[in-house]
Amino acid sequence: MIVVAGEALIDLVPQSAGALAALTPALGGGPFNTAVALGRLGSPAAFCSRVSRDAFGEALLDRLRETGVDVSPVQRGDEPTTLAVATVGADGSAAYTFYVEGTADRLFTAPRALPAGTRAVSFGTCSLVLEPGASAYEELLRTASARGVFTALDPNVRPGLIPDPEAYRARFESWLPSVSLLKLSAEDAEWLGGSPRTWAAAGPAAVVVTRGGDGLTVFTRGGGEYSVPGERVEVVDTIGAGDTVNAALLHGLAARDALSDTGVAALDADGWAGLLGFAARAAAVTCSRAGAEPPYAHEHNRQQSVPTERSEER
Repeated sequence: MIVVAGEALIDLVPQSAGALAALTPALGGGPFNTAVALGRLGSPAAFCSRVSRDAFGEALLDRLRETGVDVSPVQRGDEPTTLAVATVGADGSAAYTFYVEGTADRLFTAPRALPAGTRAVSFGTCSLVLEPGASAYEELLRTASARGVFTALDPNVRPGLIPDPEAYRARFESWLPSVSLLKLSAEDAEWLGGSPRTWAAAGPAAVVVTRGGDGLTVFTRGGGEYSVPGERVEVVDTIGAGDTVNAALLHGLAARDALSDTGVAALDADGWAGLLGFAARAAAVTCSRAGAEPPYAHEHNRQQSVPTERSEER
């Protein structure tokens, strides 16, 4: 079981250009998208969050159930669902404005226990910023790590939600000793102001940096550095692409029985080429269609070799 902890929300996506363009609601939230992607890829998954009892909340839970995700850890509340208004650029990239005051997911409380058979827990995005829920998710991260559970973190930075950037950067660094796998975009890395090597030395067994169409690079705690190129695809938008990478990495590690620090450390150049290539192909499928629509397992049936670049260990 891979548990995904964090928010589920509604993306309001413009259907044309202009400030007054019609908005279409779409199911979203980084952790929610990751859970859906895991379910579609065939990984046993559960979602741990607090979801509104309103119509949006019901729709979010219905999507999780449809993809086989266990929603029994979900807490419920009468507060409204968080809304994120998306703006899609000419290159398909998405930016967001959030409406988060008084919403259900901010009132998440740390559960007493994780579902039976939990092998990994994934965290990230708004849920680690907005209090009081952020402290509850942080507690869950530290507790899971202390119990030997594999933990994954995608900060998925939303600067508009962070009132004190320096305080957040310090808090992010405090999480690293409790993180097994850190995945972040090149833009996140630049905003956070650190380096993958420094972050890997602080705790994670591996740090994966996504570079959009240029591919992915992993930096391992042992000093390894491996890269794969991006997959060529006609981009509709990039909504959910990074979340798909999260799911693909976790799914691939589980398939290799490598959901542990020692398992990650044992991956060689060929192992990372296969894992990162799988994640790149999954993200490309998501980018090729509108909204966060990650691929199903059958869309990865066609196997292909993925070139890899390796730098000398430092």
